[in-house]
Amino acid sequence: MVIDFDFENINSPEPGRVLVSEPFLNDTFFTRSVIYLCDYSPDGSFGFVLNNFMETGLKELIPDFPDVDIRVSIGGPVDEGNLYFIHSLGDKIPNSQKIAGGLSIGGTFEAVKALLIENKENAKYFRFFIGYSGWDEGQLDSELEEKSWVVLKKFSNDIILDDGKDDLWKDLMAKMGGKFEVMSNFPKNPSDN
Repeated sequence: MVIDFDFENINSPEPGRVLVSEPFLNDTFFTRSVIYLCDYSPDGSFGFVLNNFMETGLKELIPDFPDVDIRVSIGGPVDEGNLYFIHSLGDKIPNSQKIAGGLSIGGTFEAVKALLIENKENAKYFRFFIGYSGWDEGQLDSELEEKSWVVLKKFSNDIILDDGKDDLWKDLMAKMGGKFEVMSNFPKNPSDN
């Protein structure tokens, strides 16, 4: 039995979709990454890695932040000195920008802090990142042609906002079924087989 392990795309990239790296992507940062795509255009694209986490929580990074247990993701290798966030609260966070499917990016940070002081449970509406993943003009399209990524149509915001999914890459590959499920069990290094 021969299985076609071609990592081809049937979906086009657009804001709100997810990029899943091919199993053997040889990149120190993006190996087995899952990226939420916030913007895609001919001029460039950006998003956040969903399955790479810091050891430090948000309270340790920002001492005057409300005492809420929030994990921080390493969103990518660009602008790692800045904190970014996405959320599902839309206009409740002033100055935020809509992405797609009910998710927004950024906004007034004091409004975020106020909501978390009001109720710690509001943390489920946010996801925080240090840095982001960015592509220059044509770069992401080139990587898609090289079959470095497969594009998934957006799924539940709960999955995007869930900061507890360490095995997200493997879970998504397995859920795609067929050859992707088989690939989800490949070792990171084929020579380890």
